[in-house]
Amino acid sequence: MSNSNSDYPTIVTPRLYLRMLEPREAERAVAFYLINKEHLEKTGPHWTSDFFDLDRWRLQLEVNLEEFRTDQSLKLFIFEKATDQIVGFVNFNNIVRRVAQYCNIGYSLAADRQGRGYMEEALRHSIKYSFQVMNLHRVMANYMPHNVRSGNVLKKLGFTAEGFARDYLFINGRWEDHVLTSLTNDNWRDTL
Repeated sequence: MSNSNSDYPTIVTPRLYLRMLEPREAERAVAFYLINKEHLEKTGPHWTSDFFDLDRWRLQLEVNLEEFRTDQSLKLFIFEKATDQIVGFVNFNNIVRRVAQYCNIGYSLAADRQGRGYMEEALRHSIKYSFQVMNLHRVMANYMPHNVRSGNVLKKLGFTAEGFARDYLFINGRWEDHVLTSLTNDNWRDTL
């Protein structure tokens, strides 16, 4: 783990690095989503008509930075070191502090990078950052039962299945069931 500048984290793994994008890099985000549109639509929320608009993405990236500064989220893009291309993302959303100290994570990987262990590597290191640096106690991840790869990655990382939510999220135009999982930080530090 390292910081490219003092304000925003850069998480370095053997084959990847994860960092936030700045508004001036909106084209990189749009390119990733355009290339992976068909693949990502299957597991994500419905995209608005302006989803690929550069101005919309500049604003979204500024919001992401502000949410990080105010301890509400951490939205990281995954870069492949060998190509310096965006190959996915890991988002730590809905950070809740006080007596909760938890968040939800969402993640996805480019269609052509599946099966290489990239997501496990990215999640392992970014969750480590969320536990060690952000001092979160609990990270929750939910996946659709038919998304076997996602379930397997979470199991490898030690996530525990805690339940099943019927019609949990509206994905690609329909309500989808989800398996609810979590991982807790055994080294959480009481700073309350």
